[in-house]
Amino acid sequence: MRERFSSGAALALFETLDSTSLEARRRADAGARGPIWILALEQTAGYGRRGSGWEQAPGDVAATFLFDPGAPVEKLGQLSFVAALAVADAVRRFAPRAPIALKWPNDVLVGGGKIAGILLELLKPEGGGLIALGVGLNIVTRPVLAEYPTARLLDFLEGQPAPSPEAFVHVLDETLHHWRGAWKSGGFQPIRDAWLAAAAGKGEKIRVRLPQETIEGVFADLDSTGALVLDCESGRRTVAAGTVV
Repeated sequence: MRERFSSGAALALFETLDSTSLEARRRADAGARGPIWILALEQTAGYGRRGSGWEQAPGDVAATFLFDPGAPVEKLGQLSFVAALAVADAVRRFAPRAPIALKWPNDVLVGGGKIAGILLELLKPEGGGLIALGVGLNIVTRPVLAEYPTARLLDFLEGQPAPSPEAFVHVLDETLHHWRGAWKSGGFQPIRDAWLAAAAGKGEKIRVRLPQETIEGVFADLDSTGALVLDCESGRRTVAAGTVV
């Protein structure tokens, strides 16, 4: 089923799909440039960062937004922060009093538990680049994960019925359109400021797992590229890629 949002983006809704990210890749390979949301009510082979498996239960969101970012490749990593702000605002539309925080680089927390993850993939770089922006969000299910607590939107709705995945994506399209506009007009600075204002662990000691080591330091800042700035015992350190644990 296809429809179109007020932003101009299309929606392709599937009952079952292997992966919305893989479908975005197939469409890009076939020449599509978006903007289009790909939403699956059931996903059988979803994946997250670094290829890790992503579980999705019926009633939860598994969606990928395929679009042309219209920006240099070196700036596209900033879209993880744009997307996190958009997801947070969409959650807030349904749960205005939910305690939302953003975890570097691309997770959204509610009540200290992970409610959403974001996957940013660059496709077709030789043709100017397309972005496949994957969003997985727990609406009705709270997965049990060994590494960190999780959350679901249902627990913060204060008696209101849970939105369907399609209803959530409708709202997410609006909030993403807003934050993409702010990014295009103002650059990374307003995105950085808004993200830091909602950041989990700012000013606190955190641990970051890197490919070869795990480091610890006080979360001091984000630099102008979105890298994490830590004040460690050995001095200030900038981390471009890693996992906060």
